[in-house]
Order: sequence, then C-alpha cells, then structure tokens
Amino acid sequence: MSEPQTKTCQSCKNPFVIEPEDFDFYKKIDVPPPTWCPDCRRQRRFTFRNERTLYRRTCGLCGARILSNYSESAAATIYCNSCWWGDGWEGLEYGTPFDETRPFFLQYAELVRRVPQLNLWAFTNASSEYANYTAYCKDVYLSYSILYSEDVLYSSHVDKSFHCVDCYKTIDSQYCYETVNSQRCYESKYLLYSKDCMNSSFLYNCANCDSCFMCANLRNKQYCIRGAQYSKESYAVELAKLGVNTTTGIAALRHEFTELIRSSLRKYANLIQTVDSTGDNLVNAKNAKNTFDSENVENIRYSWRLSNFKDAYDISGAIDSELCYEVVVGGDKNYGCKFYAHGKGMRNVTFAQFCPEASNCFGCVGIKNKQYCILNTQYTKEEYEALVSKIREHMNTMPYVDRKGRVYRYGEFFPPELSPFAYNETVAQESFPLSEEQALEAGYTWKDPDTKEYTVTKAALDLPNASAAIPDAIIDDVIGCAHGGACLEQCTTAFRIVPQELEFYRRMGLPLPHLCPNCRHYERLKLKNPLKTWRRTCMCSGKESSNGTYTNTVSHDHGIEACTNEFETSFAPDRTETVYCEQCFNAEVI
Repeated sequence: MSEPQTKTCQSCKNPFVIEPEDFDFYKKIDVPPPTWCPDCRRQRRFTFRNERTLYRRTCGLCGARILSNYSESAAATIYCNSCWWGDGWEGLEYGTPFDETRPFFLQYAELVRRVPQLNLWAFTNASSEYANYTAYCKDVYLSYSILYSEDVLYSSHVDKSFHCVDCYKTIDSQYCYETVNSQRCYESKYLLYSKDCMNSSFLYNCANCDSCFMCANLRNKQYCIRGAQYSKESYAVELAKLGVNTTTGIAALRHEFTELIRSSLRKYANLIQTVDSTGDNLVNAKNAKNTFDSENVENIRYSWRLSNFKDAYDISGAIDSELCYEVVVGGDKNYGCKFYAHGKGMRNVTFAQFCPEASNCFGCVGIKNKQYCILNTQYTKEEYEALVSKIREHMNTMPYVDRKGRVYRYGEFFPPELSPFAYNETVAQESFPLSEEQALEAGYTWKDPDTKEYTVTKAALDLPNASAAIPDAIIDDVIGCAHGGACLEQCTTAFRIVPQELEFYRRMGLPLPHLCPNCRHYERLKLKNPLKTWRRTCMCSGKESSNGTYTNTVSHDHGIEACTNEFETSFAPDRTETVYCEQCFNAEVI
C-alpha cells in the first residue's frame, strides 16, 4: 500500500492529501491520481449540472416549442424528448476521426456542440414537462432531481414522496411543506433534520413525534409545544392561538424557529446506520468518506447525491451503479465508467456525454446502444483498443490548457470552460457561490439573466393574510415576488399559483407564499451545511458546552472532564452552534 502524499491543487493552489486507499482505487480503475483537490473537483463537476435555470427553445428536428436547460447562447442543438429518442437521426453521423495535431478535449468539445442534446434530463415520467433531472415520476412541476415521486412542486432532491411542496432533500414522505433533510414524515410543515414525524410543524432534529410544534431534539413525543407537554385537547386550543394559517403568524414563527435552530444542541453529523463513514446526511453507508446526501452506498469517496452505489470516487448525482469515477449526473445502471456527464446503462465508457446503453466507447456524445466508438466513429475491437491507448498517451504529450493555465492530461475531468452552462446557471453557484467577477477570474463563464417582462397584477403585500381567504381567482394573477429582484437568489421577480398548488395550500391550511420559487429555494439552502468537513473536538466540557451556551442535563461517561472525542463535521470551527459528538449528544437527547 502506498504512503499518503500531499499534493498542491492545480486550481486553488491549496495542499490536499491523497490517502493510500485512494491510490489503490486509482490503480484499480487505471487512472493517475488527481491534480485538483476534492473541493475543486466537486465544484468543477457541478459546473456541468444545470438543474433549475430553464429556457424556452425550439426542437431542432420537429420545430416544437419546448423547455430546456440549455439557453440560446449555449451553442447547442436541442431536440425534444420524442425526437432525441426517435429514429430521425443517428449519433454516428457526427463522427470525426481523431486528429493528432490538436488536444483531445478541443476535439471533444467541438463534437458536443455538433451532436443534438436532449432538452431535459427526464425519464419514464408522466405529466412532468416542467421538471429536470427526474425519473419515474408523475405530476412533478418546477422541481429538480426528483426520483420515484408524485405530485411534487417547487422542490429539489426529493425521493419516493407524494404531495410535497417547497421541500429539499426529503425522502419517503407525504403531504409535506418546507421540509429539509427529513424522511418518513407525513402531514407536516417546516421540518429540519427530522424523521418519522406526523401532524407537526417547526421541528428541528425530532424523531417519531406526532402533533408537536416548535420543538428541537424531541424523541417519541406527542402533543408538545415549545418543549412543554399538553393534552390532546389543550394542544389543539393552544395551536389555534398561534396564527399558523396566516402570513403574519407564519413570519413570526419562522423567526422563532430560526432562533430555536441556532440555540439547539447539534450532533456533529447526520449519519444513520453508517459504518466507518464521514460527511453528512448519510443513510445506510459503509466506508463512505467525504460523501453527502446519499443512501445505500459502500466504498465511496468525495461524492454527493447517490443511492444504491458502490466502489466509486468523485460522483455527483447517480443511482444503481458501480465502479465509476469523476461523474456528474451519473444517471442509473452504469458500470466501470469514467469522466462522463449524464449516463444511463453504460459499460466501460470514458469521456462521454449521454450515450445510453453504450459500452467500450471513448470520447462520444449522444450515441445509443453502440460499442467500440471513438469521437462517434465506429471501430473494430482491435482498432478501438489500439487507438484508445494512443489517445491516452497523446493527452499526456499534448494536453489541453485552459485560460487559467491549468493543464488537463489523461485523468482529468472536463475543463469547466467547456461546460455548455454558465457558472451561475448551475448547482456550483448553490454550493460554491461566487460573484460574477470572482467566477470570471476563476476561469468560469457567466450569464446575465434574461429580461423578465411580466405584468404584475397583484403585489405580494396585497395577498390575503389568512389561508381561508384565498380566492379561486388567484390562479389568474401574476404575483410580484417580495424581493423584486433585489437579491442574489436568481429572483424571477414574479410568479403564479397553479391549481394543483392552490389545492395543496387549502388542504394544509397554508397562506400564500410571498416569494418566487427561486427565492424560496435559496431560503431552504441557507438551512443546509456546506459539502465540506473539518476535524473538530466535541464541545462538551463536562457540565456544559465549551462556549457556555448549553448546560448538560445528565452526567456523561467522561464525567466532569472535557470530552476528548474527535470527529469530521460539516460545522466549520468558526460557527457559533454547540456541536457534540454522538455519545454526548445521545446522552442529552436520547
């Protein structure tokens, strides 16, 4: 086994460590070690994932008006779903021989611009035309990265859920509103890091609670308000006094909830049924390191948004796959693939842009069910293997060099400047926010938002205060977002209420939102931690927290001495929250 090695990141110039098990993996899949640090690699991949910024386009084949995440300035030919999957074109028609006089990535980028692209990444859906990165869904509207769900609106990263609005990272839930990083919840609103809760609102890190309100770190409770126990009858009486069905009441309660979250004891990470794993929001994980928002994974490193995945490094969004490396929008059922954006049913594919059911292909775009192709050109097995070896060597002797002078030899993911999306169109802006000046300085591209030409018919301040007063005619109004574009949250300045949404608000007793879907999305993002960990020590000093903000309620195993447990946490050392190790947290909460 190799020794750990410290490298200097080619992008940010900071040091990073390559561990012995990392070298073992790179040897297994036959790639050199990376020259970018894990954070910069993740940021680079994210520049190829545009979830939420959608545009009106025209199908390049049938001429139909469609929705796409490619703008007109993206220099890409876009086909609607029917045309892309149809027999009216063939990816091999765009093939080109490899040119030894030019860098490989330059040739690949030209191929990407020529080959038609699918308008949205969506599969096996019904009545979900206004959704992206979705699969096996029905009636999903303006939602993104949704799997196996139905009747979901204005949400992101929701799986196996039904009748959810304005949710983020929600799993196995029904009739939920504004839930974040929660699972198996029902008929609930404003939940954060909670599971198995029902008929509840404004809960932080609660489990198996029924009919609870404005509580933190509760377990197996019923009829609690602000931590106090009530009877069933008195709970209903007190709840009716709190204005939960009015805009003004919800605004005050949101402020109170923010303070509750800030002051509550925190567990170092949200890890459920995990073994030898680090990161955050992991369920049923084994040997997953620096990995986030994933479930049912094993032997994973430096990854995000995975389900049913094993033996892989540097994956950003994929399911049901194995032995992959440096992938964004991995899709499902891929094996032995490296350096690709969008995939489905691929085997042993390297450097690719959505080549469904392809195997043993290199540098291909949009080919379907093919094998032994290079730059969309067909070869025999023997010709393919010889030319792939030659191109790999060529990438080392004539590498691509970007505008910042960063060198891309074999083993690097695609250069960010080759992404069809501007930095601020992608999820990179959500996890690694930059100003326009910072993005351009770092070598990324930027796109000014399109001019919005809405005729606002109702200002947010003129909306009815109580949910019971919402008129049927509200679906005909264009509502002005309360931010009015004066924010950094990609505000659309105006929005509509659709019938499906209005029905949900009435069922849940909710007042109308005052912000557009984009601004609401960014409000939820403020509740999540960064995709990064720091080495820290438990803040329990014996009888209280080391920052003096929390007094212990029971004696811990370490007695009155300070706890010495260390851990990896997504809470940065300069944050003000009180963060305990699992043992100290469980002593206080469980």
